[in-house]
Amino acid sequence: MNRRKLMLVLGGVIATARGLRAQQKAMPVIGYLGSTFSGPRGPYLAAFLQGLSEAGYVEGQNVVIEYRGAEGHYERLPALAADLVNHKVDVIVTISTPGILAAKGATSTIPIVFLGGGDLVAAGLIDSLARPGGNLTGFSIMGPELTPKRFDLLSELIPQAGVIALLVNPNNKSSETQTRDVREVARAKGVQLQILSAGADGDFEAAFASLSQLQARAHVVGGDPWFDSRREQLVGLAARFAIPAIYEWRESAELGGLISYGPSQTAIWRQVGTYAARILAGARPADLPIQQPTK
Repeated sequence: MNRRKLMLVLGGVIATARGLRAQQKAMPVIGYLGSTFSGPRGPYLAAFLQGLSEAGYVEGQNVVIEYRGAEGHYERLPALAADLVNHKVDVIVTISTPGILAAKGATSTIPIVFLGGGDLVAAGLIDSLARPGGNLTGFSIMGPELTPKRFDLLSELIPQAGVIALLVNPNNKSSETQTRDVREVARAKGVQLQILSAGADGDFEAAFASLSQLQARAHVVGGDPWFDSRREQLVGLAARFAIPAIYEWRESAELGGLISYGPSQTAIWRQVGTYAARILAGARPADLPIQQPTK
């Protein structure tokens, strides 16, 4: 074999070795579809990354995460979900009813792990909680389902409140369910319910300013991820207008809000990370039961 042939053979061996190394280094990709933010910040995502790492997946080492966030503009979610599908991610992780609907509308094959609420069986998105079927599984935070309970607790805490307001985001489809269910509780308790809507940052001030005119003595902050991302603003307005409120997550109470009632969001996010890891390891979403909080 002459020198030129030897060089060609060696070149082919090196190219093949490089190709094999590139294949070996290829990492699975998680698509994160957020309703409010687009990057890895805050305790919730830290808990998600912890769940992944406990299962052996560390971002940047053996898994890649593509972040997409709607920044509270839920109408952007379908396009963001489609973008993740085009990037051929291995699993999509999403939060809230709008995120679930957008992800499910974008793909029926890529596994979806969600953290959200609402009746997914009635919506036709899953077969059952125990055996969801299809490509969707995850964790129910029972956000809309617990809003009537929050109303009931607040009315017990402030029995003199004959009028209580419910703050909802009209851009979130679950607000219709929350409003309907809270109306039933208010009617049974003989309390007048006033509905306040806020779908943009500028709406909060006007909503709180109307509380006095409506003679509302307390208010319930409806379950919504965008509201949660604006918790400091909402708690501050409640203090300024001297109106007691109940919130979905304990973080609002820690900021100075009166009370919260709901599961630990960081604990659930950690479990979402473990579910995503199980799917990356080969589990099928159809076989992973949808979990509900018990504490």
